Amino acid sequence: MNATERFLRYAAVHTRSDPTSSSTPSTDCQFSLARLLAEELTALGLTDVRVTDNCFVYASLPATPGLEGQPCLGLIAHMDTAPDYPGEGVKPQLHPDYDGGEIILPATGAVLSPARFPDLCGMKGKTLITTDGSTLLGADDKAGVAEIMAALERVIVSGRPHGPAAVAFAPDEETGLGIAGFDVAGFGAAYAYTVDGGELGELSYENFNACEATLDFRGVNVHPGSAKDTMVNASLLAMEYNAMLPDTETPRHTEGYEGFYHLEEMAGDVAHARLVYIVRDHDAARFEARREQLRHIAEAMNDRWGEGAVTLTLREQYRNMKEKIAPYPFLIENARAAMRAAGFEPFDAAVRGGTDGAQLCYMGLPCPNLCTGGHAFHGPFEHIAAEDMELCARMLEELICLPRE
Repeated sequence: MNATERFLRYAAVHTRSDPTSSSTPSTDCQFSLARLLAEELTALGLTDVRVTDNCFVYASLPATPGLEGQPCLGLIAHMDTAPDYPGEGVKPQLHPDYDGGEIILPATGAVLSPARFPDLCGMKGKTLITTDGSTLLGADDKAGVAEIMAALERVIVSGRPHGPAAVAFAPDEETGLGIAGFDVAGFGAAYAYTVDGGELGELSYENFNACEATLDFRGVNVHPGSAKDTMVNASLLAMEYNAMLPDTETPRHTEGYEGFYHLEEMAGDVAHARLVYIVRDHDAARFEARREQLRHIAEAMNDRWGEGAVTLTLREQYRNMKEKIAPYPFLIENARAAMRAAGFEPFDAAVRGGTDGAQLCYMGLPCPNLCTGGHAFHGPFEHIAAEDMELCARMLEELICLPRE
């Protein structure tokens, strides 16, 4: 099967993760894809194929004779889809010879338009794959899974010489928690690549520093008719806190290397309110300054409203992989060479988010991120071109077969 055929097969399997769960996997449905992939890896002839209790799939591609001494290359993708939008009952829509215009998604009537998604202009003439509007597509990261599987098949069938390779498919990337259970030592790779990027040619070896900030506001609730100088409205405290953050440092107003505060959740009443933010910045010093800003506002509000009125909890999520990749420049050079050999040009892109690779770098496995060809992840406008997936599979084939340091 080629990458497109595999992707359509995997997209039909429900693997939506659950950020409210503390277990790994966060949803048992992820095992369905894990077991399917294990069967396919075994059928392809890979060795040491296994599905672990925490839903990781591992396998090995032995080197061709004479190349057993090369360092082992790892390829990694994640099986889960984002919890932001429904991921069950995915019905991919194929648009052969896409005309470059608007597409009406049949389930909802929503319009996928080049005016909103300019990348569509470059996909004219290709076979575009979209959602029907009622679910996400799952190209993040089932496209990466499909491309790795297709590349393995291409390498095996072609008989091209190659060093040893290790493959892993992970759960719960979208929650940020799954990769903590990755068996780096058992995986056996000297270095690896996650295949979890976007636009064709995208090569990423730096990403945001990231944390989650939860603010709990404690109010004093009394009858509003006799509340003079007594009531403290927790919901108003939350509004006051948010108003002290810079209003132009949100995802809507930032791009490139600009960091942000992103309010993800809010709830509350007079007695108690809660705000949940994610905080991001590529630069470590600016990231720490953002966290200090959160602390400073909380302290100032406690000085005004009384100790305990505001409680800030910071939860570390991931760090910028750049400093861990820097000692291994050949990883970037090899990725660029593989892309060019596959017939497209690479470009560097700092991830405005995180990947499993960012955490793996700090677990001792250098791990840049490679493109999948997908666009508009995590929602009903997600789309990808079949031709771009095949080029990504070719890129991975070339990467596996490149001589290694």
